[in-house]
Amino acid sequence: MTALPDERSFAADPQLRHLAPTDLARFAARSSRVQRDCYPAVAALYGEAAAVEVMNGLMGSAIQALAARPVELAVLDAAREVDSNWFQAQDRLGYVAYCEQFGPTIGDVEARVPYLSSLGVTYFHLMKVIAPRDEPNDGGFAVLDYRNVDPMLGTVDELRSLASALRLAGISLCIDVVMNHTAREHEWAVAARAGNTQKRAYYLVFPDRTEPDEWEKSLPEVFPELAPGNFTWDDELKGWVWTTFNSYQWDLNYANPAVLIEMLDVMLYLANLGVDSLRLDAVAFTWKVKGTNCQNQPEAHLIAQILRQFTNLAAPGVLVKAEAIVGPRELTAYLGEHGAQGQRAECQLAYHNQLMVTIWSALATHDAVLLSAAMRRLPPTPHESAWATYVRCHDDIGWAVDDSDAASVGIDAAAHRRFLAEFYRGHFPGSFAEGASFSINEETGDERTCGSTASLAGLGRALATGIETDIDLALKRILLAYGLAASFGMPLLYMGDELAMRNDHEYLADPARAGDSRWMQRPRMDWAAVERTAVDGTIENRIGRSLQHLFQTRATTPSLAQGGDAWIVDSEKPQVFAFGRYHPREGRLLGLANVAETEVSVNTRLMGRVGITAAFREVLQLPGVRIEGDRIVLPALSLAWFTDDNASRVVPSRDN
Repeated sequence: MTALPDERSFAADPQLRHLAPTDLARFAARSSRVQRDCYPAVAALYGEAAAVEVMNGLMGSAIQALAARPVELAVLDAAREVDSNWFQAQDRLGYVAYCEQFGPTIGDVEARVPYLSSLGVTYFHLMKVIAPRDEPNDGGFAVLDYRNVDPMLGTVDELRSLASALRLAGISLCIDVVMNHTAREHEWAVAARAGNTQKRAYYLVFPDRTEPDEWEKSLPEVFPELAPGNFTWDDELKGWVWTTFNSYQWDLNYANPAVLIEMLDVMLYLANLGVDSLRLDAVAFTWKVKGTNCQNQPEAHLIAQILRQFTNLAAPGVLVKAEAIVGPRELTAYLGEHGAQGQRAECQLAYHNQLMVTIWSALATHDAVLLSAAMRRLPPTPHESAWATYVRCHDDIGWAVDDSDAASVGIDAAAHRRFLAEFYRGHFPGSFAEGASFSINEETGDERTCGSTASLAGLGRALATGIETDIDLALKRILLAYGLAASFGMPLLYMGDELAMRNDHEYLADPARAGDSRWMQRPRMDWAAVERTAVDGTIENRIGRSLQHLFQTRATTPSLAQGGDAWIVDSEKPQVFAFGRYHPREGRLLGLANVAETEVSVNTRLMGRVGITAAFREVLQLPGVRIEGDRIVLPALSLAWFTDDNASRVVPSRDN
């Protein structure tokens, strides 16, 4: 550790001479924490002998980025460093869109910032911006150049301008960092194919099938139909290269510390453009261990921790989000609960995949028992982190029903996964959904599902019949799903869901996309539909007003702020999902969701189970929710939030 820089060396560094003494002191304090926390992680990955050199390489990247950090971003850093829980506030609302579908250019997206503001958006995830290879490119996730923008969308200067416009509107910009792999055409891969041994070591390359065959014994296939196997022969490389996702996406070799330093450079470059949140795509796949599925290895968590801490060393106002769509027991680990080497925080944000899957399960079965069991069995969320909660995403839905969760409530997990795939494909008797299958694994029987929220919720079928009760139920499913997402984290509103946009089949006319059903849920934004939100009685008006009311209520309900505790309550009714929220500064909340299509009631004694013993109020105020004597009546597919914001702060019991 003696070779690592300290405050005196920072003060003498010519790159940092422009910093005010207070700024330099804060950097030195952050550096001390990062060195203390990350040195053991670096040593665990690369050995004690190499640890100081690797740490100095990472520190050098952070110092260069800090020296180049624009003044306006440094000012924001200082404010967020003081209010380190800024991203946990209950008024946080995310919006996710493909640039080409929302814009279609970056300049067009900037012109739409007022629209995002009108929705109450505070976090904007803009997808497929960084320059990809030509199609096919896995929806933009085959990166050609990390430091350039897709020329079809605009320029780096336009991305910087968009980030500034969003920041002035109080909106954080999120961009994907595709960290597990590059495109075959990336400059590193081009150099490797040309014989550059240094760049060849950036990838995992084998001269024959001996090693790949050994690895394949324990490796699952991500896209068994589209891209079977995990290795691809390359004539120019004269070797088998690791390709987890597609033959044109080459996995990076993080056992080579140069790759880790390169990725930190990429993240800090984007941060200095004004990107507020960096989404670590496929972080779970970054470390390979023979005999395992090469996902969620302890070393992958060390990589995430190092990248987060060194990013925040230079840019403490930037969030790092884990894109880890993993099993429920592995979810919270990406927020820092893995315990390896004694680490504390990891990523500030992670996706709550388990909540999303079990919401759709509850809507299909009209039963909240599995939802309750799965959420109850999750490890506690670290108080320094936050969930990004979602109803669907740009990708397919994998029916990750945990075997032990299902068994705990008497459900056969494999059979239930098959049921959900069939139901949301629309082929199960009585299904309301209009989805499509994606990448069926014939060996395991696993099938994933595509579809927009509105189509999966049954709106397409309901509109086709014109039956008003069916239309109303479909809209209620959408609102309930988003209401549950808003109950447990920062909800991510996927583009078009605020308009109840249905599946788009135009992608079938594009040869480059026709084989990928995920494009059905990536439609071009319907700006004419936005105009219809102002017309009473239209579908867009009905869903738009409902979602706006939901998110505005959340924004004014302090007990829904993240950083406190959430737990599941026994509602005594299988149709009702009941949960408590407690924040030491903001009070407590009882949430009740009726997932059935008929009215149901529960006893008011549930209030006491979350510590509400004095006066309470129902803040969401959806039609039909009411108190009748000692009963709380919940209409079909409804959500209620009861709070005691003005009552004394008594920590409720967790034993129910």
